[in-house]
Amino acid sequence: MRAANPLHHPADGPPPRVGEELKRDFPGLVTSSGKPWHYLDSAATAQKPRAVIDAVTKALGTDYATVHRGVYSRSAEMTLAYEAARRRVAEFIGGSEDEIVFTRGATEAINLLAYSYPDKRRVLLSQLEHHSNIVPWQLAGWQVDVCPLTDDGRIDLDAAADILTPDHAMVAFAHVSNVLGSVVDARQAAELAHNVGAKLLLDGCQAVPRLPVDVAALGCDFYAFSAHKLYGPTGIGALWGRRELLAAMPPWQGGGSMIDRVTFEKTTFAPAPQRFEAGTPAIVEAIGFAAACDYVANIGLDVIHAHEARLVAMTREALGRMNDVTLYGPDDSAGIVSFTIDGVHPHDLGTILDEEDVAIRAGHHCAQPLMDVLGVPATARASFGVYSDEDDVAALLRGIERTKRIFG
Repeated sequence: MRAANPLHHPADGPPPRVGEELKRDFPGLVTSSGKPWHYLDSAATAQKPRAVIDAVTKALGTDYATVHRGVYSRSAEMTLAYEAARRRVAEFIGGSEDEIVFTRGATEAINLLAYSYPDKRRVLLSQLEHHSNIVPWQLAGWQVDVCPLTDDGRIDLDAAADILTPDHAMVAFAHVSNVLGSVVDARQAAELAHNVGAKLLLDGCQAVPRLPVDVAALGCDFYAFSAHKLYGPTGIGALWGRRELLAAMPPWQGGGSMIDRVTFEKTTFAPAPQRFEAGTPAIVEAIGFAAACDYVANIGLDVIHAHEARLVAMTREALGRMNDVTLYGPDDSAGIVSFTIDGVHPHDLGTILDEEDVAIRAGHHCAQPLMDVLGVPATARASFGVYSDEDDVAALLRGIERTKRIFG
């Protein structure tokens, strides 16, 4: 029998649905033979709940039409739905709909900012950043400075204070590390950036599925995130930016929809955010994005964070008892556990775990500079979602023990 939820009081009504109770919402959590699939790779991409699948199916089928330019009724209705999706995504992080630019994902969002921000001087990154928060700044011609980490794998904001100067126009940090699960003190990072006249971008890919996010409370200036890590579709994400900052940025792609008036002599552009959305948008994906926001909000991000924190603590405690396992990141990591096993390459571990119907991520996790800091070529990473439960942790531990027996 499962223990009662220690975070729930009977007077609160029915306990929140997380873990095992939610698995039936996710048709992807079974193998081709119908057995449970222990999916521990949610940090890479989350499985999709039936509510999102149904919303996408309806939008792609009976409701489908293009948006913005059609004069027929279904186009008008789809336009309303598309813009309602923008409004819902904005509300999800405490922003306004005219501050949300739909992009193909967080990668494109960061590229957009790196190329279009008019004051390209120095940008301060950290050692734990995803490649998508490193390479765009390099390609766009920024001068990159790097903030070190604390011993437990957090961005060292005391060191950041020493590095930052008025020459810095931007600070770009991961809100939650995709490898270590460490959470940056975003409010302090914003204060440090603003003290020297810089702006703060937060890469929120790993934060929005796990933590309540309010961009006003965080004090950031830009926030980038993807739908597919938030239980939504691939191919869509968002850049939130302060209204006045987006208004000062030129477009970075040209085409239909982002224009005001086009002649061969001169083109004028639509106001933000439309000026950053050239071409036919990802209509269906935007509607799925909004459905994912609704799904997560109905569960409650406080509930999700507490649930994942309990699974992280359980996993780290079990792995910490193994003398041949090295754990990375802080004990209170958000939904992510990275580790290595002496004498076992993470790719070999991932292959053997797959034979046990356990899916983890093995490799450098698009964070090669961080691997250099950790002194390893790769780690194994187990990451949790709303559907993860104790059975998934137990299956992971059984697979690890089998792997160690195989490797002697």
